[in-house]
Amino acid sequence: MKVWVDADACPVVIKEILFKAAERTGIKTTLVANKPLRIPISSCIDFILVSAGFDVADNEIVKRLLPGDLVITADIPLAAEVIEKGGNALGPRGEMHTADTIRSRLSMRDFMESLRASGVDTGGPAALKQGDRQAFANQLDKILCEYTGKASPGKIRKPPW
Repeated sequence: MKVWVDADACPVVIKEILFKAAERTGIKTTLVANKPLRIPISSCIDFILVSAGFDVADNEIVKRLLPGDLVITADIPLAAEVIEKGGNALGPRGEMHTADTIRSRLSMRDFMESLRASGVDTGGPAALKQGDRQAFANQLDKILCEYTGKASPGKIRKPPW
């Protein structure tokens, strides 16, 4: 398993949790963004700089994704593509996207987008709170423990090999 991070909008505190997890587990973690980012020097952490543009980073992640990989993203359409390709998608608030939940999340996202397009101010996402950070760290730890065999198998999709 490899961890991919949709890093353009990923909160710094979530990246820090990911960096610590990569070092602790040795699982390769790659951040993908269209602007340079500071990352720790580590054999477990990589960075891919893509050109600017709509969904360029998302498309790069989907292109490189293998079944069983984990993608960290708040982007619901990207999460849907990840699941369709056999990967796992985890949001920065700790929500694990699944084939059972992604359709309703896509519908809600599309509905909110149509409201915004018609001039309704829907506001943005709430600020990341301590509880969100803890939920993310707990869910990430659960996934990594399941993958490394330090916990009983759960709902993550493992690579076919």
